[in-house]
Amino acid sequence: MSPTMFSAPLRELAHRSSNDIDVSLMWDPADGTCVVAVAVFRTGDAFEVPVGSRSPMQVFHHPYASLQRA
Repeated sequence: MSPTMFSAPLRELAHRSSNDIDVSLMWDPADGTCVVAVAVFRTGDAFEVPVGSRSPMQVFHHPYASLQRA
């Protein structure tokens, strides 16, 4: 019998909503990486911005500016 690998679910560290835009800072405890998820309800668009070596809160507060540099 081989061991079963499973990944822990992402954990939401911060969340905000304003003007039909939803922004969440998500952390993956399996590898310690963070990503900022953005959903625009008015248009149905959604995207993620990897945090990488940047400040997670800086990317959370400015995801569009961070997307330009991702």
